[in-house]
Amino acid sequence: MSYTKNIRSDMMKFQKEMTLGEIVSTFPGSEKILKKYDIDYCCGGHRVVREVTSEQNIDVNDLLSKLEAAYEVVMKYGEEKVDWVHAPIDHLVEHILQAHHAFLHSNLGYISELTTKILRVHGEHHPELLEVFQTFHQLKMELEAHLIKEETVQYPAIKKYIETNNLGDLNKAVKVIDELENEHTFAGDCLKQLRKISGNYEVPADGCSTFLKTYEMLELLESNTFTHIHLENNILFGRLKELKQ
Repeated sequence: MSYTKNIRSDMMKFQKEMTLGEIVSTFPGSEKILKKYDIDYCCGGHRVVREVTSEQNIDVNDLLSKLEAAYEVVMKYGEEKVDWVHAPIDHLVEHILQAHHAFLHSNLGYISELTTKILRVHGEHHPELLEVFQTFHQLKMELEAHLIKEETVQYPAIKKYIETNNLGDLNKAVKVIDELENEHTFAGDCLKQLRKISGNYEVPADGCSTFLKTYEMLELLESNTFTHIHLENNILFGRLKELKQ
């Protein structure tokens, strides 16, 4: 059975009072647009569009029109997106493991090597690289501990609940949500700081190929992690809480 759906215009209306999480959950393609406006849709997914645009001095009507235009393109060409709001919850967990946890397990060590190398080679003329190095390694340490908590506590509890319908397992999965959300906020702040320090990952004229690769990987880490946080904060955690009701 397929758990994808065609997004249709009659299923969606972008409005000022929608939360960012609702927008991205309904229309995954909106992530790219929100990122261009430097809007935090993962850790800030509970916030409504009107408040965010007002705080960041963004023309809310311009943003909404761009979202609608992008949505119309998706509708026209029949692009399918997985409906994680309604797909089986264990499928969502497996997707997070394969698309996001696996990425972190494979690349955090590699990015560590890259940030270390460019600091050694270019640090004298680019003192900001020390802060890039320090901030990334704070993030790395936090993410590694975070993955362990999800993979050894929450996800096994979810799996057991699905198999047994035991409320004790569901309670165990829900109990750690506040901790995980706080860790998501810290990770999101680190990623925003990395983007600021690096000048939006602009490689200087004297930067080498390793410099370029480092910034490419940090930007990829940002994109992957923001989507990871969105899927958990705005979809998975809410679905777990609904199961308790």
